[in-house]
Amino acid sequence: MLSQSVQDYLKTIYKLQDIEDMVSTTSIAREMSISGASVTGMLKRLSVMKLVDYNSYKGVRLTEDGVRIALEILRHHRLLELYLKESLGFSLAKVHDEACRLEHYVSEEFVAKIDDMLGHPQFSPLGNPIPSKGGVVPNDTAIPVTEAELNQAYTIKRISDENTEMVDYFEKMGMLPGVAITILTRAPFNGPMTIVYNDHEEIIGFEVGRNIFVE
Repeated sequence: MLSQSVQDYLKTIYKLQDIEDMVSTTSIAREMSISGASVTGMLKRLSVMKLVDYNSYKGVRLTEDGVRIALEILRHHRLLELYLKESLGFSLAKVHDEACRLEHYVSEEFVAKIDDMLGHPQFSPLGNPIPSKGGVVPNDTAIPVTEAELNQAYTIKRISDENTEMVDYFEKMGMLPGVAITILTRAPFNGPMTIVYNDHEEIIGFEVGRNIFVE
């Protein structure tokens, strides 16, 4: 069985591949809050395990085996999130941390039973796609608010689950999947933007906006 650390790296690289064609050591270090030297050491190890294609100058991408494992971990994580929210009543801010702790230890049989009980859902409580047992990821065409057109009606499709404090903020503010949203203004150079949702006008920063995905 792969260590928790290896699984966390594979999951992180998979998510960053949506943003970067070749994922940089710096991005992984920032995402996981660890040193660049530690990342480099692990990437060399993952390369030997044939779970990543790593070039110290170009960056890293998961191999086919790496993607398969990353999708399995994400499947565990997001089904657990939904189970904790729907069946146990956890807040959205807490389901991510709890799922992070549990995802490495539950069996595939346990996950399959959760999947059956929940009716084979395609999306987590925060709207993130849940890979199927066969590794098929539901189609997701959502774009971040930072790239959305101004004065265009959108619906929040999903919220990034990487920052627990931000998830707590989204939950308290009611910026959740299914909510209608319009971007009124956006300052240049990654500046703040004005949005309207739930008949309420709010100014949010670029970092918040890039974690809200709409369609």
